[in-house]
Amino acid sequence: MKIAVIGAGSWGTALAQLLACNGNEVGLWARKPEVVEAVNASHANPRYLSEVELSPRIVATTSYEEALAGAQAAVIVTPSSVMRDVAGVLAEAVDDDFPVIICSKGVEEGSGLLPVEVFEAEMGNASRLAVLSGPNFAAEVIRGIPSGTVIASSNEETAAFFQQLFASETFRTYVSDDVCGVELCAAFKNVIAIAVGVSYGLGYGDNTAAMLMTRGLAEMSRLVVRCGGQAITCMGLAGTGDLVATCTSEHSRNRRFGKLLAEGGTLEEFAAQTHMVAEGALACKTLKTLADCYDVELPITDVVRSIAWEGADPHDVAKTLTSRPLTTEFYGL
Repeated sequence: MKIAVIGAGSWGTALAQLLACNGNEVGLWARKPEVVEAVNASHANPRYLSEVELSPRIVATTSYEEALAGAQAAVIVTPSSVMRDVAGVLAEAVDDDFPVIICSKGVEEGSGLLPVEVFEAEMGNASRLAVLSGPNFAAEVIRGIPSGTVIASSNEETAAFFQQLFASETFRTYVSDDVCGVELCAAFKNVIAIAVGVSYGLGYGDNTAAMLMTRGLAEMSRLVVRCGGQAITCMGLAGTGDLVATCTSEHSRNRRFGKLLAEGGTLEEFAAQTHMVAEGALACKTLKTLADCYDVELPITDVVRSIAWEGADPHDVAKTLTSRPLTTEFYGL
């Protein structure tokens, strides 16, 4: 079948290649004309994963209409900051039961809505919506290095459809009905990865990183449960799996961004150097909307936000974490 992939960054490119290698035709929407030209002429994305030869089944375009023409499903892989605009375009272009899977990670600024909630608000019919998340670095997935992911939907048939669509010998797909939990884990782990990057940038060691990861998982679990998700989801691929990968891997843009912050860098410098978005930088702000709404304590998230957006000195705010009152390991669950 034909599948529309909306977004030609590293993850969009990797998923387009995966779908094409599974035998599908792929309409890849890209924002930049030079990306479209290179993908179609030389079968390579000049900005992301450029060393990988892409399948000729992938046809790129700057037109949403062309990408969606004849498609039987859409895969959304755009930055979370533009997901409402994309949902609005799809609402005008596809039928009410057209399957959509959202691979963007984050929380909408201002509203505190999760990506699937934004798409439901713009498109209706939540039963045809799904989300995909897990410890899936694009550079490894596109090379066929074994990986696993979780696909969540409120509808069993939708989850099963996308499970079969993405599954391959090297890409294991598991299903879940906890859409809220999967999406919150996806956003939250990027914030903790920034914290880990900051800690290494300050010269701290592996013990500190392990503490931040574990306490970050506790924060994640508290928020997931209060927002209506399942605590067990935090122990799965979208939670612990993605958290470990994002906090420890050299591929992690959010960890690299955290290290840059500790060394005096800025979000603008990171974007200029990598041509990528550090989703955790936005998430540490947008998650506060949910934390305030549900009265959930997120101390690590608060520290990351103060460094990334408020100009706080990393050395000083690190002390605010280590001087917090002692408590039980698990609370608020």
